[in-house]
Amino acid sequence: MADKVEKQFELMDWYSKLPTRRVDLVGDYAGQELFIVEGDGLLLRCFDDPKLDLVDGFQLLHAAYAVEQFLQGLIQRKCNFHIVFFDIHHDLCIPRGSPSALKSQYFLARAVIIRHLVVHLPSTRPAVRVHTFSSTLEPDFQEYLKASGAYFVMAHDGANPLPVDKDPRLSERPGLDLDSIEKQELQRRTKFRTTILDLINLGYNIALIDGLEWMDTKIMTMVVEGIRKSVALPKSNDRLSDTQPDGPNTSQNQSDSNIDIPESHLESIMQEASKVRTISERMLIILVALEFMCKQDLAAPKLAVAVLIQMLLVSDLSLSSRCFDTSEMGADDRNQLHGFIGEFAKVAKGLLQNPNWKDTCRRHALTCDITDLIDGRLLAKIWSELNKSPARQVLSDRLQEELETFASIINIQGELTDKLTKRSKHTESEETSSADPGFVDGKKLWILPFSHAVFDQHLKPITVSLQNSKDPSGRSMKVFHEVSHWHNAKRRLDPKASLPLSDWDKKRALRRNQFFMAEMAGYAASLTGVTGKTLEPELITVSEEAKPMKLSKGGSSARAMIDANKASKGGGKADKTLAAWKTVRINLDAERSLQSRFRKTKSYLRDLPDEKKDVLQAEVEYYMICTLLKMYRILSKQSEMESGAQADGVIALIFSMVRELPNARGLTKTIVGQVNTIVRVLKLPDPGFSLVENDRKPSFEADVRLGEIQAIASAHGEFQLLHCGPYMDRNLDSAPDARVKSFNPDGWQRKVLDELDAERSIFVVAPTSAGKTFISFYAMERILRKNDDSVLVYVAPTKALVNQIGAEVQARFKKTYRHAGKSVWAIHTRDMRINQPLNAQVLIVVPHILQIMLLSSSNARSWSKRIKCIIFDEIHCIGQAEDGVVWEQLLLLAPCPIIALSATIGNPGQFNQWLTSTQRSSLTMITHQHRYSDLRKFIYKAPTEFSFNGLPEPSFSILGLDGLQGLTYVHPLASLVNKSRGMPQDLSLEARDCLLLWKSMCKYQTHEYPISEDLNPDRLPPVIRKVDIIEWENKLKTLLKTWMVEEGSPFDKIVADLSKGIENAERPKSYKTRVEEGTVTTKATAVDADDLYSSTLPLLCQLQSRGALPAILFNYDRSKCEGICRAIMKQLKDAEDAFKSSSPAWKAKIRGYEQYLQDKSKHNPTKAPAIKKKGKSNDDEGRSKADKMQDAASEEVNPYANFDADAAVDGFHFANMAKAEASELAAIHKELIRRDLPPWLMESLTRGIGVHHAGMNRKYRQAVEMLFRKGFLRVVIATGTLALGINMPCATVVFSGDSVFLTALNFRQAAGRAGRRGFDLLGNVVFQNITTAKVCRLLSSRLPDLTGHFPVTTTLVLRLFILLHESGNSKFAVDAINSLLSQPRLYLDGPAFKDQVLHHLRFSIEYLRRHDLLNAEGVPLNLAGLTSHLYYTENSSFALNALMKEGYFHELCSDIETAESRVLRDLMIVMAHLFGRRPCRHSDQEYIDEIVKRSPSVVFLPQLPNAAARLLQQHNQQTLRIFSTYVRTFVDQHIDSPDHTLPVTGLSIGGSNDAPAPSFLQPLPSTKIRSPFVALSGHGDDDFSSIADLCRTVRSGVFLEENVIPHLDVYPDETETPLNAYLYDFYMHGDVDALERANGVRKADVWFLLNDFSLVLATIQTSLANLMKIPDTATDMEDLVGGGDEGNNKDEDQFVDSGYVSAASSVHDGPASTTASNSILPDRSSKAKGKKKVEESWEEAADADAQAEEDAAAWDQDDSEDNDEGGPQTAKELEQGFLRIYRSFSRLKEEFDRKFRAMFA
Repeated sequence: MADKVEKQFELMDWYSKLPTRRVDLVGDYAGQELFIVEGDGLLLRCFDDPKLDLVDGFQLLHAAYAVEQFLQGLIQRKCNFHIVFFDIHHDLCIPRGSPSALKSQYFLARAVIIRHLVVHLPSTRPAVRVHTFSSTLEPDFQEYLKASGAYFVMAHDGANPLPVDKDPRLSERPGLDLDSIEKQELQRRTKFRTTILDLINLGYNIALIDGLEWMDTKIMTMVVEGIRKSVALPKSNDRLSDTQPDGPNTSQNQSDSNIDIPESHLESIMQEASKVRTISERMLIILVALEFMCKQDLAAPKLAVAVLIQMLLVSDLSLSSRCFDTSEMGADDRNQLHGFIGEFAKVAKGLLQNPNWKDTCRRHALTCDITDLIDGRLLAKIWSELNKSPARQVLSDRLQEELETFASIINIQGELTDKLTKRSKHTESEETSSADPGFVDGKKLWILPFSHAVFDQHLKPITVSLQNSKDPSGRSMKVFHEVSHWHNAKRRLDPKASLPLSDWDKKRALRRNQFFMAEMAGYAASLTGVTGKTLEPELITVSEEAKPMKLSKGGSSARAMIDANKASKGGGKADKTLAAWKTVRINLDAERSLQSRFRKTKSYLRDLPDEKKDVLQAEVEYYMICTLLKMYRILSKQSEMESGAQADGVIALIFSMVRELPNARGLTKTIVGQVNTIVRVLKLPDPGFSLVENDRKPSFEADVRLGEIQAIASAHGEFQLLHCGPYMDRNLDSAPDARVKSFNPDGWQRKVLDELDAERSIFVVAPTSAGKTFISFYAMERILRKNDDSVLVYVAPTKALVNQIGAEVQARFKKTYRHAGKSVWAIHTRDMRINQPLNAQVLIVVPHILQIMLLSSSNARSWSKRIKCIIFDEIHCIGQAEDGVVWEQLLLLAPCPIIALSATIGNPGQFNQWLTSTQRSSLTMITHQHRYSDLRKFIYKAPTEFSFNGLPEPSFSILGLDGLQGLTYVHPLASLVNKSRGMPQDLSLEARDCLLLWKSMCKYQTHEYPISEDLNPDRLPPVIRKVDIIEWENKLKTLLKTWMVEEGSPFDKIVADLSKGIENAERPKSYKTRVEEGTVTTKATAVDADDLYSSTLPLLCQLQSRGALPAILFNYDRSKCEGICRAIMKQLKDAEDAFKSSSPAWKAKIRGYEQYLQDKSKHNPTKAPAIKKKGKSNDDEGRSKADKMQDAASEEVNPYANFDADAAVDGFHFANMAKAEASELAAIHKELIRRDLPPWLMESLTRGIGVHHAGMNRKYRQAVEMLFRKGFLRVVIATGTLALGINMPCATVVFSGDSVFLTALNFRQAAGRAGRRGFDLLGNVVFQNITTAKVCRLLSSRLPDLTGHFPVTTTLVLRLFILLHESGNSKFAVDAINSLLSQPRLYLDGPAFKDQVLHHLRFSIEYLRRHDLLNAEGVPLNLAGLTSHLYYTENSSFALNALMKEGYFHELCSDIETAESRVLRDLMIVMAHLFGRRPCRHSDQEYIDEIVKRSPSVVFLPQLPNAAARLLQQHNQQTLRIFSTYVRTFVDQHIDSPDHTLPVTGLSIGGSNDAPAPSFLQPLPSTKIRSPFVALSGHGDDDFSSIADLCRTVRSGVFLEENVIPHLDVYPDETETPLNAYLYDFYMHGDVDALERANGVRKADVWFLLNDFSLVLATIQTSLANLMKIPDTATDMEDLVGGGDEGNNKDEDQFVDSGYVSAASSVHDGPASTTASNSILPDRSSKAKGKKKVEESWEEAADADAQAEEDAAAWDQDDSEDNDEGGPQTAKELEQGFLRIYRSFSRLKEEFDRKFRAMFA
């Protein structure tokens, strides 16, 4: 026993330490992936519903409905899942504290639901399969896991958020043994968590079903990330998970025993029963069970009669007439009935468990309707009546006849004989008196009056009963007036009221803008175009758009004629060009390294001006081919495998250059002849030179020794497929186009341009690197050329992408304007604004900012009308859990054509249909499926030992990582291990993949499954192009797809064949990098394959050896990113130290350097360096630039002059020193030092390694991006911040470690960084420390479908009214609202859903009316500004308004001057309940006491003060009444069909003829808005306990989204789950480590969570100042930031104020320079204002607004009761109260930000 207790403790301790993340299960994690729902955890969640009466009333049908309702929630959100039950868990579905005597009812419910799902799901939801296994250890279950390819398991962990002694449902039942219940709970947790342990050891993460919440289209839950730990648990019968929750199972004698009934007897019963009714499985099981029980004396015959009557009535009665109140039933009758149901449940379960039973039902095709097997409440009514009257007095004639037949079948007909033989006088039609289904509480139907011209036309179809009153309360109503621009309290709407800036403010604003512009100029300098060249800005002038040029039909011959003509006219220029080339070539010939010679020649050619290329291009390319031939000759003589691979790579490169040479300029006969000779010797395909007349002898002798050259061994076609795929001609109907200067666009790109020229909306879906980028810049150029006023808005999902696009616009365009203040571009995010957003023609923003600007009343009259195009980049972000709704609202509000871009959309066709319907003009979808450069995937296995002695030298010419130690190539089709997923559309194959697939298909083809000769690669053209491969690939995949779905096909063998390399891959034993002669080799250290810190440097060395750097390593944990960087740095430094201590060459160099310093000091012992003055010196006068260059060249440079002994030694850093100037690096270093960056981050940059995640300093992130693009940094470790569109081209992407965020979507986004167009011919993707199963899943998974959101939120409605009111019903505002309300939704589409949206709109207006935010004419009132400014916190903003308007904060803050500490502490508790709410994990309760003992944190947020809790509960109840009325109104007007089908299986319940119930039943009134399935447990329409209750139990046909109804559940009265006290705890102790340790908040997330809360405080503070018109306190609301961002901005301001400008400031704008903006980020420092001045200003403002409108109308009675203790009654008290509230929030923010900044100082 002691051993078992110890193991339980170990298990619980292990589970408590598992990391968890709260994620959107669909968008962030699962996507379209298959997962498993653990069945008994599902049943426990459903059976534990307090609305379900499964104990007293045994509502089996309601239980089945609850299960289906949950499953429907998954299905609606497009989840793909199976359900798995474990026999060992059969008792875990029983809720806490259930009486032991009634457990058999739960066992029966479990068996019934399993049977019901197994029978019905295959016909209605075939993808949802149900399986049953004995346990997780069963081999069949292990096989099922492999076959299904499930991603994770949704399971229960047995936790309950309420301790046993605090559970109100237990406290209501006196006499319970709480200690026994606690032991049972421990055993339940043990069982569930042992299963979780088993699943984690099998490699599966766990999504917790307890605590799961439905939020809009999202499923929010905790995901437990697997840490594999072998906890020693017994494997035999004493295994912990086998223990019963309550010790020995008291029900074992019957619950688990099968009852076997002879087949002949069953058929006899069915034959007799079918004479009166069509027999079903429900009827058969009742008859057989009753007969068995009567024979065994387990049931009184009279009770059997009651069950038969119930059986008959259930078939006849409608579902809506089966809601009963059984509270008046006597105790003896109740106990007798409960005892009978318990025994019946055992027998019925025994029958269901018998395998013969299923066979019988299947053979006789019996309808499975056993979910309605027993209606306990109906049975109770019948039993009570039978105890008063005989059976013949309670039934009609027909039912009595049927009853007699069934009674005779089970031999209890004697029970029907009674002394009273008189029949009931009532006819069947008289026996049932229809209960009044009407709604009794009529007052709840009254709606406050409302009318607004814009909204009335949309709300016309909605009929409501209006209350005869003007306004909802008697309190004074202050008409809300936005005294500023929408989010700007300083810039008044009235220009005359604007206060002029001081000279200092103007100077500071100008300097700040110059600072940011200089920074952007430096950033722009690192950007390159499609050809790899640095971008040069183009001067834009307003003119007519360019017309497409007429294209010549000639090919190379035309080019040759042009070249010949130019050559004939070139004369002297050509000679000079050739002479210069000869000089360059002499220097190139001096290069000993052929690889270096080739690279330098390539760079020379790339940088040649076009006029020189006309002369030299062909000759330079020929020189490069000759260099490659020399390399090939040397490599082909070497025997090493690596040399052979390099030789093949060189030939492939030669083939590529020869193929492109016919298009080169300056082609001559000699070059053509010599190249043709090379082609013949190598046996390459004919390049197809045209006739060339021009000739000139090359300026060099091609010493290639063709006699020593070996021809390629394989056929040229196979050689091309194996080695030349990346070099193939990628021309996909490309053609010159006058609109594109830098490259020839493909056909799909030209179609895009045509649509843009026609000013139509477009939706472009194309993979990363396909060439989407230029679309945006073409659209920008069109806007800039059109005029000086039109505006294009570019919406980017991240600030990083906003900055990049801004820099690219800066680098591409410049324009001179006639009027000062205009600019080409501007950036606008919450924490940065460059240039004036309203005066720029190209505005780059994040979605929230554009939403604010479009809803700005001042913009509606001017700026919004100038918008001519909006670009939505990464449009798939509409599916995100947090900001997706903003994207959807923007698409609905867009006043102009749009450009929507994405590479990753799972359902582009469906999304396009919706997108088209939102546009006021036509929209065209343009798709392109092919990447420019292919991606080759590899799995990495680290060596067991690693000896690092410096980075290896990179090889030349080998593309890909094939053959490298530890790296295994993954054929894309090897990922198709789970055929049920099908083949994703974007699973692409490169040329080599196609060849390997074809060979495998030929190998395994059969007579039944042959492969056509048409697929033979010999049929491909002599020179294979990319388009030929695409066509061949499609044919191969088409055939393979047919094999994939057919049993017996060779498909599985082909996948196995292509997977051999992966399956056979083993860890290399050891890996040693280069060793310098004489240097002591570092000792090999063991490598932990599961430790990223240990295994990453060996991987990077392999990438370096193949020239596969630069690389981005993606890890979705910020702290891990930093840890990996630190680990690499330490390994590099340790190895460098060992090298320095043992290398003879290094020691000699140091001696030489020391000698150099001594010599230098002797020559200049004290002389200080002369300071050069600006301008020319006297010595320079009269000397030409050439003279100076000659002098400099002749000077002897000492090799030690620039030597830095402390710098990283070559071979021990990844930096490419040639890619960045020393001065540039020094400037960056200086800027970062001033920002107090940790030294290790600075040093990592010097070693060529960067870290990039959202928590990093903005300037550091920019430096990483710039240096990486330049090529100086060659290793960057990043989270997903670099995955979304950032221009960070790299050769290799590494996924370092698994994560819940490594999904199909994120994988494709991140992998797309590799092999970017214009940079790499082939991209590498490496999986490090990721299981093969996960790799296959990522490669074979479909992209998730975009599901959208419910876009018309209550906050948006309020903001629309503010927009209308403040803009005077401007045309833009009216059009925006009409567009929003008339267009369909992505989530909810169709006429029925449109009606629901309009009803929701009307009752959102009702809510705003009831809460003093809107009057009857739609004018915003009171705290509308504050509430709307907090739009991003909905529904918390409405809870704040509720407390504010009811005077709670007036009371709380009244003592701010005398008891500040207490007031701020209580205020912090309230704010932590309202904002930043993070629910605790249910299991946290188990460890809370132990955690709190060791931590300053309280972890669980203290309960709300009573007054606040009561007011919020009243607010919730009032909201509940409003939206209950909304549902009733909608049902009355739009729904007339009954609600009687189960949501998933579609099984219809109840009689079809709606037969009236016998009069003695007296059912409760039928429900209208509550589901009749839920009503079975005795719930009507007037007893909804909460918003959640309304939403979760509403009838079908009504969409009611809990998340968009303004309410916050109050703990513990309205929710059982406590909130995490992380905000309150931080305010109290300021300890980040405690937040991570005790509160479970990841350290990497702390800054963002605290910054978000600080932003809320800033918004409230500023909004209150705005409301009270306190001068000199308001801040531009668009620029409000949290304390963390504020600190960063202050740091930047210090650099501006000190006059410091970065080195990039030397980059001037020239003519494009625009007037500096005055609208730069303001100083956000919290300056203490004089109290007296504030009060006087407030008094003056208050006097001006003293005339508040009085309203005599009162609330209805309920609302009056709610407001008895309302806020201040006089204007004076109200004003003084608001002033104290303002002070309190200001001081709270000051104190919170002080601790916040101190934490990150």
